Amino acid sequence: MAIETIHIAGIAEPVSRIGLGTWAIGGSMWGGSHDGQSIATLHEALERGINLIDTAPVYGFGHSEEVVGKALVGRRDKAIIATKVALDWDDAGRVTRNSTPQRIRQEIEDSLRRLQTDYIDLYQVHWPDDLVAIDETARVLETLHQQGKFRALGVSNYSPAQMDRFRSAAPLATMQPPLNLFERGATETDLLPYAKYHQMVVLAYGAICRGLLSGRMTPETAFGEGDLRSFDPKFQPPRFAQYLAAVEALKAFAAERYGKSVMALALRWVLDAGPTIALWGARRPEQLNGVEDVSGWTLTAEDKCDIDHILSRYISTPLGAEFMAPPHRKTSL
Repeated sequence: MAIETIHIAGIAEPVSRIGLGTWAIGGSMWGGSHDGQSIATLHEALERGINLIDTAPVYGFGHSEEVVGKALVGRRDKAIIATKVALDWDDAGRVTRNSTPQRIRQEIEDSLRRLQTDYIDLYQVHWPDDLVAIDETARVLETLHQQGKFRALGVSNYSPAQMDRFRSAAPLATMQPPLNLFERGATETDLLPYAKYHQMVVLAYGAICRGLLSGRMTPETAFGEGDLRSFDPKFQPPRFAQYLAAVEALKAFAAERYGKSVMALALRWVLDAGPTIALWGARRPEQLNGVEDVSGWTLTAEDKCDIDHILSRYISTPLGAEFMAPPHRKTSL
């Protein structure tokens, strides 16, 4: 079954509704990575019809973009590259938000160099910066857009009010919030209705909730030092056991109702939520097995109610993805 596609304003080519997320490929906060495996994974994704590659400078402090750039040599025309802007880091790896014009101008040139390309398909503001006016950020980016540095503009982790301010100075084609069966902030607020109304596409990050919805984790699964799951509250007792129990129940539901894996169920739920793309993080080719099971079917209203009942039965205190938010700078630059 071919992967479903969607149109993003400003990008002529159809964009796959499954995107390859490359945070883990950067190594930082995921216990390291292997560049050879990562490049093989990127090639495998393209072979399977996944043409959207989502990365960011902060993923491995430039390393993820460098790996993506190496993987796409001779294949640039097969990929839709989405990267981000407006985070900064120091020598100790401490990350802060930074949407100053000088930071934006520096980052786009660094990203183009690392990605070995002369344009970016989708450029996204990674997090809003309270110390820089949103319309100022938008105007700087619109100038870079007019210069041909990128084809479409998006934001990540913005509220509707913040997007309204941004859109007063520059058009937005996409938004990128966390969205998965366990983290539903985008469905419980007005983000998805906002996207539909303004004809924006939603890039849902964390679609399998950092591996929880892969169906491969057990109570014995451990996370090494430096792996963000070692401090993600979902992966700490007693919550980890609750989430694993929910996954087992969802696994049985997916197999009985559709003959699908729990991961296919989780990704289908994201695709059925609206004008969405599910970002699927992988760093080994075999982790892409099963992508063909996501397309060509939909969940019914009854299915969604049954899924909600499973979650409420097993998870007593649901948590969002708030722990991942980087801090603001303390003073303006």
